[in-house]
Amino acid sequence: MIGLCAVSPPAVRQIPAHHPPGQAGDTANSVGSGRPPAAGPPQVARSVNFPLRYRPQKENSVKRLRRIAVLGAVAALTAGVIAVVNPSPAVAHGAAMAPGSRTFLCWKDGLSPQGDIRPNNPACAAAVGQSGANSLYNWFSVLRSDAGGRTTGFVPDGQLCSGGNSSFSGYNLARNDWPLTHLTAGGNFNFKYSNWAHHPGTFYFYVTRDGFSPTSALNWSSLESTPFLTVTNPPQQGSVGSNEGHYYFSGQLPSGKSGRHIIYSRWVRSDSQENFFGCSDVVFDGGNGQVTGVGSGGTNPTNPPTSQPTSQPTSQPTNPPTTAPGGSAGCSAAYRLTGNWSGGFQADVTVSNTGTSSLSGWTVRWTFANGQTIGSLWNGTHSQSGSSVTVRNVGHNGNLAPGGTGTFGFTGSVSGSTNAVPTLTCSSP
Repeated sequence: MIGLCAVSPPAVRQIPAHHPPGQAGDTANSVGSGRPPAAGPPQVARSVNFPLRYRPQKENSVKRLRRIAVLGAVAALTAGVIAVVNPSPAVAHGAAMAPGSRTFLCWKDGLSPQGDIRPNNPACAAAVGQSGANSLYNWFSVLRSDAGGRTTGFVPDGQLCSGGNSSFSGYNLARNDWPLTHLTAGGNFNFKYSNWAHHPGTFYFYVTRDGFSPTSALNWSSLESTPFLTVTNPPQQGSVGSNEGHYYFSGQLPSGKSGRHIIYSRWVRSDSQENFFGCSDVVFDGGNGQVTGVGSGGTNPTNPPTSQPTSQPTSQPTNPPTTAPGGSAGCSAAYRLTGNWSGGFQADVTVSNTGTSSLSGWTVRWTFANGQTIGSLWNGTHSQSGSSVTVRNVGHNGNLAPGGTGTFGFTGSVSGSTNAVPTLTCSSP
């Protein structure tokens, strides 16, 4: 009987349930709490109790009872383990590529032909010195899996660029020598955001207030109170899980800005609590997306110019020629629906030079017949008045050689079930 008592399972104490973080009854902040959320009280195995008057007479009976007791103890332990193990949430990855975030441009700056990280930019080198080279191998991972759309009060002031993620704290450094993207205030810009892992969600872009200094810590109060651009579920291009794959969309940059600023981005996933954060250092100097301060010999000017260098024009001539001597230019446009869903659609337009001389800019016009409205357009600038739409080229797709083509695309909304393909006209410019 002594041997039997030695292996009998101990009584298991009931453990009171606690609420998952963020629900009633949990007053502690779940960030850094050191305890996983529980879905309820642990499962408790029933104890196996034997009457004291029981006296097994045969050895095989004793062995059988021992075996039952051991199995009972294992069941109790297993139940306890199951109660505390939680599956890890699916993790996405992404960061702003245009205008490039600090982690993305520092990765481009420091990646050597051998595949190791050797920063050239002094700010990037300081960030790697503080956060390690792994922060650039994972340039798309500035995230918080428990953010749930929270901003002020969740990400501390001075830690906005890392999203409060200590693995990227080096990218919070207040310096004026980070890689720079040169932009034009009020201009239309083609944004890119890495889709290393694709998930639905909304992108928010903010800009710093007038008078901001890059040598000052970035606080929530440093940003304009509302985002200048908000985009939900934009289209994507390139392979998911690659360095080149990205979401793309066009949007208007904030007006009235000049000099150095930070564009702050947030990607709030709609299928989980995971959010991404990033800082893109920019200068509003009439630029069109050029990047300086990256690579060997790539430095930023101490006092960035207030106008675009003459060697890098940002706009086309006031009256660009439409034909070249000895030839004629022709322009045609073809509209194609690429996706339809309840209340919305996606389309692209191919512009072709059907003439014998180069096109220097193009304009496409059409009239919607079913009340369609354009939401987000890329690779072009557009205006819509009622049902009338006008789209003009951007810098990189305006000049078309004879037989050459350019494309733009957009997403739109439609109220009814009819979404007729409009008739397009094309002219140059």
